[in-house]
Amino acid sequence: MHPGSFLKRRWRLVTLIAAAVFLCLLVAAAIGLRDNIFRAMKDPGQPFQTYEPPPQPDYADAANWALRPASSEGGEPAYVFFIHPTTYWGGNQWNAATDKPKAKERLEQVMLPNHAAPFSGAGEIYAPRYRQASLYSFLTNRDDARRARQLAYGDVQRAFAQFLEEAGDDSAIVIAGVEQGGLHAVRLLQDEIGPDPDLRERMAAAYIIDSPLPLDLFDQQLSMFDVCDAPGEYRCVAAWSSARPDDLRTIRHLTVRPMIWTGNGDMTTVEDRPLLCVNPLLWSTKEDFAPARLNQGAAAAEGMEPTASPSLTPGVTSAQCEDGVLLVERPDQSEYRRPLSLGGRYKPAPFNLFYGDIRANARQRVQAFLPVLAEDLRMADPIEETVDLQRSPIKKVPD
Repeated sequence: MHPGSFLKRRWRLVTLIAAAVFLCLLVAAAIGLRDNIFRAMKDPGQPFQTYEPPPQPDYADAANWALRPASSEGGEPAYVFFIHPTTYWGGNQWNAATDKPKAKERLEQVMLPNHAAPFSGAGEIYAPRYRQASLYSFLTNRDDARRARQLAYGDVQRAFAQFLEEAGDDSAIVIAGVEQGGLHAVRLLQDEIGPDPDLRERMAAAYIIDSPLPLDLFDQQLSMFDVCDAPGEYRCVAAWSSARPDDLRTIRHLTVRPMIWTGNGDMTTVEDRPLLCVNPLLWSTKEDFAPARLNQGAAAAEGMEPTASPSLTPGVTSAQCEDGVLLVERPDQSEYRRPLSLGGRYKPAPFNLFYGDIRANARQRVQAFLPVLAEDLRMADPIEETVDLQRSPIKKVPD
């Protein structure tokens, strides 16, 4: 072989190896920095002060409800107010319009079938479309991001007022919020339900899922509520945020940077604050290990009708509360693992590991609660006639 030809081939081989090594390093860097890349891609690039939000939804219009009973005249034993998780990742908007196509599709095709449907056995579901804060706004604690979350809550608050008007005064209510929806559900408890004795009396339970909830709030803004610590308890709050034991980045994301409402409508971080963890396999705050055999069934219900009953896969994962986080095993089935995508660890799960457990428990709590509520309402019949009292002079009895 000619020496020049051999050198050319050797040089090509060295070049190919160098290119392959460079490509591997590039891929590794991209994987390692994928969260930063995602943040950079989704930053709206403008301050909230100069941002023009989408139009405010009118909740008297059925179009602004993702789920709503066929009749708006009330009369059902129980109703569920469900606040959906984030379906808009971000880009040029801090808050998504309620009809933003991709976000709307994710809501209807993925989030409602997986996360709202488990509550359908507890009562008729109301699920408002709201100007949700973008996922990006939950990856930064800038003032702009706080304002985006406050705007989203304003919609939820107005939707809740419409919900109460349509549900009437005698029905039980369940509050359920997932991820961003859980954050807004906490403020509904603080602002609307907690201060109102009648609403507190009617609340069967509140479920705050994948939204960290500090325990100290139950000594402060949520002091009028109990923590759910048994499967059949009612007028209480159940909450958990889940992660795999080896996913230290997600655990840190759940326990350090998330923000929670203060009593004045502002926000503060949950850092260094113990979190509420109710194990959905035990419905207890104990840190006992719950084996996978107790799991009543996970669901990956994408594309199904929002209140359809999917086939469940029992025993998908175990669960254990530890330091305020619900630790879950990595499922063997690929459909119950988070997709590998930019920002994937921060996006709401496109499946529900505890679908069957939530469905059974929500129904159980409501069924246990309804007779109690009926008796309470019977004992407190309204006064139908009023009597005007006249001031009468006091006359002393003579000695």
